[in-house]
Amino acid sequence: MPSFVLERPIAAPPARLFALSLDIGLHIDSMARHGERVVAGPASGRLGEGDTITWSARHFGVRFRMTSLVHDVDEPHGFSDRQVAGPFAEFRHRHEFAPYAGGTLMRDEIAFRSPFGLLGRIVDATVMRRHLVALIEARNDEIEARATGRA
Repeated sequence: MPSFVLERPIAAPPARLFALSLDIGLHIDSMARHGERVVAGPASGRLGEGDTITWSARHFGVRFRMTSLVHDVDEPHGFSDRQVAGPFAEFRHRHEFAPYAGGTLMRDEIAFRSPFGLLGRIVDATVMRRHLVALIEARNDEIEARATGRA
């Protein structure tokens, strides 16, 4: 299954980054370019253990819905979310926050698999990985800006 890891040192405490990473409004703001919105589940506030939320967003000119489940919450060290319904055959995201040189090392580990067998594997290798990296980087830019007071 395709996967990637992004790491970013941020001059803010782990608890702050943890809380921002579960903030629904921050997620919506970071994905505004894609018209992301909540269509089921909590519409504001902070997600927690066992919460499910359905997002709607436009990617590649097509509107998609994805329902995610938040699990394995270990405040302020990390949490996971995974797709329970949506466009991927499988999608998992582990978020980790570790003290690091006067701040936090924020780490995202993403594993995904598109549907449609060989065609999906070609899409994953040529387009999807790059697209997902850009999405997570945009989200992390927003987290960093808010955590460091630049937003």
